[in-house]
Amino acid sequence: MNKVIVNGETLTLKDIVQVCRYYREVELSEEAKESILKSRKVVDDFVENEQVVYGITTGFGKFSDVTISKEDSKLLQHNLIVSHAVGAGKPFPTEVVRGMMLLRINSLAKGYSGVRLETIETMVDMLNKGVHPVVPEKGSLGSSGDLAPLSHMVLPMIGLGKAEYKGEVMDGAEAMAKAGINTIQLTSKEGLALINGTQAMTSVGALTLCDAIDLMKVADLAAALSFEAQNGVVNALDSRIHMLRPHKGQIDTAKIILNLLEGSRMTTKQGEIRVQDAYALRCVPQVHGASKDAINYVKGKLEIEINSVTDNPLVFHDTKEGVSGGNFHGQPMALSFDFLGIALAEIANISERRLERLVNPALSGLPAFLVEKGGLNSGFMIVQYSAAALVSENKVLAHPASVDSIPSSANQEDHVSMGTIAARKAREIMENVRRVLAMEIMCACQAIDLRGNKGLGTGTKVAYDLVREKVERLVDDRPLYEDINACEDLITSGKLIQAVEEAVGEINF
Repeated sequence: MNKVIVNGETLTLKDIVQVCRYYREVELSEEAKESILKSRKVVDDFVENEQVVYGITTGFGKFSDVTISKEDSKLLQHNLIVSHAVGAGKPFPTEVVRGMMLLRINSLAKGYSGVRLETIETMVDMLNKGVHPVVPEKGSLGSSGDLAPLSHMVLPMIGLGKAEYKGEVMDGAEAMAKAGINTIQLTSKEGLALINGTQAMTSVGALTLCDAIDLMKVADLAAALSFEAQNGVVNALDSRIHMLRPHKGQIDTAKIILNLLEGSRMTTKQGEIRVQDAYALRCVPQVHGASKDAINYVKGKLEIEINSVTDNPLVFHDTKEGVSGGNFHGQPMALSFDFLGIALAEIANISERRLERLVNPALSGLPAFLVEKGGLNSGFMIVQYSAAALVSENKVLAHPASVDSIPSSANQEDHVSMGTIAARKAREIMENVRRVLAMEIMCACQAIDLRGNKGLGTGTKVAYDLVREKVERLVDDRPLYEDINACEDLITSGKLIQAVEEAVGEINF
């Protein structure tokens, strides 16, 4: 597989997934190398001339008025990393750490940070050879960059901290040695340039966004199966309705579900059984569509962020200036990831309501809790409990992190984004949504069996058959968590949507 060429300008979400999850290698472009060298020359001149520039010849944060001598410039950068590596909590998954490294390389490659070429190439080697720093997931305020997480990312580069190499966690220096990568001594500006950015939150958020895009396809599929399980009224999907309120996500959703249901003999028309369905079915285009529009908004913001410079100060080699600004502030991502979490939480909300309509005999017309020998068997009763618990948890997690701010650095850094918390919460919400959708799909297949399968749609039949390969129809109670796990694995692995798209064409929104 060809390497991803990193130049600071053209990185895509697809590239991020390829590098983070499938270990595709990366390489700096020649143009990026030239820009890096020019930027570094300016920093060397600042130090040589003892010009006062934040973080190069001064301390950090509240210490920005403390002048640092040329002789102490290397120690300043070393001390910055070791003092800022104060993360808490369990380590980020390897894919997130790889994303942090890739995104930081890409930002530095634009040539506005003053880092030496060999320092960036060390990170490239670590990424390509699989040296993954152990980075605690908590401890970032999301402003002045993701200081704590990124400091932990840098530690193995200087022979400190912990790293994972070939599945084993060891001392950072040992991991570097085993991979045949020399550790480095940071010099002027480099420590600051490596940690002053939004790459932890952006890595978590970018991977979550990619999963969210796939999950919205699953949500439409789950809704389509529930339409059949409940003999849903498809008039609500009529394109004429949605063109009169032309939100793109709404129009797309109605079209997608009709496509999935094409040829179905399980759905109904207005007045055949009932005049109209409850909102959980009838308003799927409006609810799913609104979340899709929100996700596309977040996608646009992320595509800007992953190719941006989030350092401070910025080095402009054409004018030989070091200019202090605030590109490290995570607010654009904090708001976006809060929005992403809210959009995803709503998908679980409406999915759980569809699930409730399946298991409740007063609403479904089916045996209570989708089991024929009820009483002796509880059937899917507690599946709905579990889904409700996840939905309730999502409501707590969906509270925006970005509305909070705590001053830091003796009030020099007096407004922070909490963007990394927003990204982590969005990730948790996404995982809960995936589980709820797996439960809905499992229950919808059971309801279709109990209703009497008269013939499913082109897309839903593929999904139903795939589920039934993994999960048998429930006759007597058994440990259902294993069945839910099997359904969730079909989602996580991508097999479910891949099979459906082979039957109906690619599902885009």
